[in-house]
Amino acid sequence: MKSEDAKKRSYSMWKDVWKRLKRNKTAMFGLFLLILVILGAIFAGVIAPEGYDAQNLRERFMKPCASHIFGTDQYGRDIFARVLYGARISLRVGFSAVLLSVTVGTVIGACDAYYGKYIDNILMRFIDIWMSLPSILLAISVMAALGSSINNLVIAIAISSIPGHARIVRSAVLSVKNQEFIEAAISNGASDFRIITRYILPNCLAPIIVQATMSVAKAILSASSLSFIGLGVQQPVPEWGAMLSAGRTYIRDYPWIITFPGLAIMITIYGINLFGDGLRDALDPRLKN
Repeated sequence: MKSEDAKKRSYSMWKDVWKRLKRNKTAMFGLFLLILVILGAIFAGVIAPEGYDAQNLRERFMKPCASHIFGTDQYGRDIFARVLYGARISLRVGFSAVLLSVTVGTVIGACDAYYGKYIDNILMRFIDIWMSLPSILLAISVMAALGSSINNLVIAIAISSIPGHARIVRSAVLSVKNQEFIEAAISNGASDFRIITRYILPNCLAPIIVQATMSVAKAILSASSLSFIGLGVQQPVPEWGAMLSAGRTYIRDYPWIITFPGLAIMITIYGINLFGDGLRDALDPRLKN
């Protein structure tokens, strides 16, 4: 019975969050932009069946036109197709890196806060040192050590993001672990694993979700930055940062080569940030009417 009541309360809370999120027009616009990018990535093969690496040297440097709405690059490849296929890479890297960093950060932060004492002191000093390293330089170091590939790019970005997630989770767990229902679970003989996973973490989801959402934008931007300097995804794979790097030589004479990949990065990050801000406001109980 108590379990059913808890489920009803949880459902009611998320329903209320969704209602407040829908009232936020800015957040809905951000969600619309994000869905647009995701749909473009999913249906890239339908929208651009010729693929991302079809070359036609007779059509090099074509301006945007009816047949090539974003123009073509130095190899005669359709930029529109490459931007669509590039969305797959950028979204894959962004979401995978955040999933990995949130998972590891949640484990570290939850264990740190729950057990406390010397474990907290050791882990927090380690996290402090970790966070003192510039994230982009840490990612560059990891990529230099592991080599250039999509999976290594995910690992590099995740490693640089773990400390921030660990701190968020630690703070959230500390605010929950001394509440009465946790003490009741302990007195009933529940294991530490069950207490953390069944009672504590479900009550810490709001800050974790908000942090994860905002981190996707940062991960996509980091992936583009690493690819731009040659340490991320390599040509001919159409990652947006790699496209900017390959087209920077022609920026003066053929600006559309880098304009559209740059706009794709900007629109995606802008949409995620708008949605993340709205989600944060919707999850903040102080904003309830």
